[in-house]
Amino acid sequence: MKTEQRSDKHSESATTLPPDAIAIIPVRNIVLFPGVIVPISVGREPSIAAAQYALRLDTSVGILLQRDVKVDVPEPDELYTVGTRAAILRYVTGPEGSHNIVCQGEQRFRILEFLKGYPFLAARIEPIKEQETQTPEIEARLLQLKDQVSETLTLLPQAPPELLNAVQQVSSAPMLADLVASFMDLAIAEKQEILETFAPQARLDKISNLIRHRIQVLRISKEISDQTRQTMDERQREFLLREQLKTIQKQLGETDERTEEIGELYEAIAKAKMPEEAESQAMKELKRLERMPEASAEHSMVRGYLEWLVELPWSVETEDRLDVAEARRVLDEDHYGLEKIKKRILEYLAVRKLNPAGKSPILCFVGPPGVGKTSLGQSIARATGRKFVRVSLGGVHDEAEIRGHRRTYIGALPGNIIQAIRKAGARNCVMMLDEIDKLGASFHGDPSAALLEVLDPEQNSTFRDNYLAVPFDLSRVMFISTANMLDTVPGPLRDRMEVIHLPGYTTEEKLQIARRYLVSKQAEACGLDPDQCEITDEALTAIIRDYTREAGVRNLEREIGAVFRHTAVRIAEGEIERLTVTPDLLPGILGPRRFESEVAMRTSVPGVATGLAWTPVGGDILFIEASRAPGTGKLTLTGQLGDVMKESAQAALSLAKARCAELGIQPEVFEKSDIHIHVPAGATPKDGPSAGVAIFVALVSLLTQKAVRNDTAMTGEISLRGLVLPVGGIKEKVLAALAAGITRVLLPARNQKELEEIPAEAKEKLQFIWLEQVEDALKEALGGLHG
Repeated sequence: MKTEQRSDKHSESATTLPPDAIAIIPVRNIVLFPGVIVPISVGREPSIAAAQYALRLDTSVGILLQRDVKVDVPEPDELYTVGTRAAILRYVTGPEGSHNIVCQGEQRFRILEFLKGYPFLAARIEPIKEQETQTPEIEARLLQLKDQVSETLTLLPQAPPELLNAVQQVSSAPMLADLVASFMDLAIAEKQEILETFAPQARLDKISNLIRHRIQVLRISKEISDQTRQTMDERQREFLLREQLKTIQKQLGETDERTEEIGELYEAIAKAKMPEEAESQAMKELKRLERMPEASAEHSMVRGYLEWLVELPWSVETEDRLDVAEARRVLDEDHYGLEKIKKRILEYLAVRKLNPAGKSPILCFVGPPGVGKTSLGQSIARATGRKFVRVSLGGVHDEAEIRGHRRTYIGALPGNIIQAIRKAGARNCVMMLDEIDKLGASFHGDPSAALLEVLDPEQNSTFRDNYLAVPFDLSRVMFISTANMLDTVPGPLRDRMEVIHLPGYTTEEKLQIARRYLVSKQAEACGLDPDQCEITDEALTAIIRDYTREAGVRNLEREIGAVFRHTAVRIAEGEIERLTVTPDLLPGILGPRRFESEVAMRTSVPGVATGLAWTPVGGDILFIEASRAPGTGKLTLTGQLGDVMKESAQAALSLAKARCAELGIQPEVFEKSDIHIHVPAGATPKDGPSAGVAIFVALVSLLTQKAVRNDTAMTGEISLRGLVLPVGGIKEKVLAALAAGITRVLLPARNQKELEEIPAEAKEKLQFIWLEQVEDALKEALGGLHG
């Protein structure tokens, strides 16, 4: 079973509003005037519902300003009472679920009463009729406002001429007042005040006063701009004088630090041994730098670009250590187990020895946290004699982090790939792309798409970083990526990598890792000598079983560190000189046992079965509980189950009903009983089809009152024909069963081919039973169908 988040979308059909009512869309920082067309972004669910209602019935909406922009869902008393009735001209849905509408204002209105019981804000309104009386006072103000708008537009640096023509052609005083108020740079409260001014003469006076103040501000701004332009002319004159001074110094044969700097850059470019295209670009930029004054804003940018070019290892390579036996020794020294990965690295070295011109592999280590994926990259670099650099991709959501920024941007830098190459100082380094499954796309671009070129041996020989703008050869780099799960890695990117799965460790493997690596590491970190504190194998096994439950060994290392810190305190206080830690001392150091096997207790009653689940951090066991109560045949599912798992439960119940005669169950039981299926740990979302067998066995156990064997766990998908279908994550699920104290596992027969990947320790301690039909599961879990 795969765990995943579940999102529920609330949808509700709107009831038709009364004739004098209208759907309301509250807005922030926007005042819509009659006759004006504006785009509005709609993000809140009630607002989306209001817009869709208006579109569906081909009616208008009310655009109403809210008083406090920080309020997410405003109440009716937090809205102004005067707004604008508008027609929706266009409704657009964005790529990321955004909703946008284009509205044209029609008429002012006043709120009479808000209505309840709708999925959006709705209110009864009173339309405000526009007063179109033409008096000499209004005509005089109309002409004055047109003159003020004309003067304002002449003071603006980039005023569109179409706007002035549109203003001059308006003959209606109310329409001109609304048009000018809509495009003026006014505070939102001032615009709302103008919207609430119904008398045309008063509205024209308010706008005229506001635009008069705006004209004064623009006049002052123009004067300041003229002074700035005069200052720039003086700077240009200073620049010309400086250039003349440099020419005189050059003719007199005088040298300065600048000349030495340029000479050093010429020498560095020659030593870098760049490809022809890169060297040509570097020389071109250097000649530009030579002609450029130091005071120029572009001087530092060009110099920084040249420094990046000369410091990159265009031709520098470390010599590969191609001794296969020595590499095997280094890998065994650093890591216990992981035979599949070690074998792949040794194969690469052997091929490299026979074919030095071959391309490096692109490996992807996939496994739960703490199993040693990142440290494996360091060991590979040590075994091959290469430099090691690590690039963390967790949380990267900008394509420029991979490809770099263009030099036109302030503070531009190359991407993480080129930065890592420069840091390594060799173009054939081992580069670890850590947490490649945590990449995220945004409006800045998709970094996983940028990695498609980086991780393709056929293309990365001409990788072009946006900052460098010249190709750099990445084909000599050995890329190793890590991930906890492959589901979030795009298919094209996954196809470019050779995926190697790292499962969780068994108890015996954890014991060996602790004894060989973790104990000495933590003892050294705490300043203890080996003879001052000793942890017995029994104590290490107790820590693994009773204080940690994980696929990797990170928590195990923390608990061992806690033991050594406790010892260090007692030795520092002079209480003891040395300590041998045995299992009976652990409760006093680490506290009471945190984990114990609860399988026997949980499955001792009918209706409870033990399932096996897969999660991104390893396998786990899952209890399926079923109960029955008098009722009408209703099925209840709880435990935050996903759609696929709910369908598995429905299929299991249907299968039990269809085979009630074979199972010895009276058909009336289903009609007169309500069945409740619950999966504990309700706060954790669960989904996937692999719980089908466990749900079916739990139902049959409940209805036949036979308890499921407490030493048995199971996984598999079921069909309505009673077939047991294969599922994924077998290796992780088997290791979880072993850690939980299970001795028998029921698995789909079609997963039998995966048995060779299961560790030898698990094969020795577990009994594997392969299922073709659900009857096989009942026979092994309940002891048969009858009796």
